[in-house]
Amino acid sequence: MLKLRNLFQNNQEFVKSRISKDPNYFQRLADAQDPLYLWIGCSDSRVPANEIVGLEPGELFVHRNVANLFPHTDFNCLSVLEFGVDLLKIQHVIICGHYGCSGVKAAMEDHRLGLVDNWLRNIRDVYAHFKDELEAIADPKERYNRLVELNVMQQVLNVCHTTIVQGAWIRNQPLWIHGWVYDIGTGGLKDLDCCVSGIDQVEQIYRIRLSKKDWLN
Repeated sequence: MLKLRNLFQNNQEFVKSRISKDPNYFQRLADAQDPLYLWIGCSDSRVPANEIVGLEPGELFVHRNVANLFPHTDFNCLSVLEFGVDLLKIQHVIICGHYGCSGVKAAMEDHRLGLVDNWLRNIRDVYAHFKDELEAIADPKERYNRLVELNVMQQVLNVCHTTIVQGAWIRNQPLWIHGWVYDIGTGGLKDLDCCVSGIDQVEQIYRIRLSKKDWLN
């Protein structure tokens, strides 16, 4: 514990700083959370979700994993999405990747890493689907960056294909799914212009026939 004393000291400074500006700051946080946004991002330590978008604790519901994936078989992802959409009534889901993502880079290579290789296979599937486009890009860095973008766009679709999101739309609950990329080198965000806000934007094969009556809370 002594080795981590600096983290406790940082915590004390954090508490003092917040209370000096607002004595009731932590009491309000303890009462409830009411975020409008769900951030699905990468676990990379260089991508701090709240700081990037300038939001305070309580304003951004966050889920992070290696390479910001949203596989349909991952109950962790699905549980976070359901909690955010059905209970917190968030209005915006933001899938945010980042240039320089180690997970995406690893998926472009053939050496063994371990258990994570099974997770990253989802990105290999994206590469295989867009193989012609990607391999037409001569510059390796540009190809790498494009795969980062395509991966985000695929995760946007994966989120839209869930019964959770489609159920919200059937209930006429306002909900937008966004795809962004963060540039660690500049600190800037890039909107990939792939926002989805209704079931009419989802390909027919992925639409699930849901009764509004069945999905009312």
